[in-house]
Amino acid sequence: MKSLTEKIIETDQINRVFGDAQLKRMLGGSSARRYGLVNRALHAGELHRVKRGLYVLDNKYRDYPLHPFALAQMMLPGSYVSLETALSYHGWIPEAVHTTASILPGRKSKNYEHEKLGSFSFHPLAIQRGYFLEQVLRQQLEEQTMLIAKPVRALIDLVCLRKKEWQGMDWLIEGMRIDYELLRTIKRTDINSLKLVYKQKRVNNFLDGLSREIVND
Repeated sequence: MKSLTEKIIETDQINRVFGDAQLKRMLGGSSARRYGLVNRALHAGELHRVKRGLYVLDNKYRDYPLHPFALAQMMLPGSYVSLETALSYHGWIPEAVHTTASILPGRKSKNYEHEKLGSFSFHPLAIQRGYFLEQVLRQQLEEQTMLIAKPVRALIDLVCLRKKEWQGMDWLIEGMRIDYELLRTIKRTDINSLKLVYKQKRVNNFLDGLSREIVND
């Protein structure tokens, strides 16, 4: 009997994420047989369980390594990478970030820890209908498509999540260690578009304060 990994390689689907329904179509047979094949692949380190009912092949069998940003959006479709993760990706903060943090639609935060695949956190925000993906980029990295917040969107998502009040530039420059010249790249159109996004008055007050300090036309 062929292993699950051999069957996946045969069908040329090595780079995809598999749900229970896809494995059922691929393997056929009884649920006990499928369970046995999946368990053997997991124990051999050939397959990884991302979360309940979702699996990926180990990188050694893939054409390219699975990017954590792409994996985050496979875990929870509709989410986008933001907060410190996006700020680090864009080079706005100096610290390495070890958790892939995303914003998701809905009301409940979710966290996933995986020894091989990494740590993932998902956070809901109070966002106006129709503006969830405002200033969010669709990017292609290592042959994988992912949604990543622009720097200013990631920053203001963080303001919203942490319930930050505008108290001047110290938190941004000293606390977050964002270079002033990077903040100066924020334009008035960025501020105006983000003022349509969030439901909290606190966030718009922060945007007003930021605009007074650094805005460029």
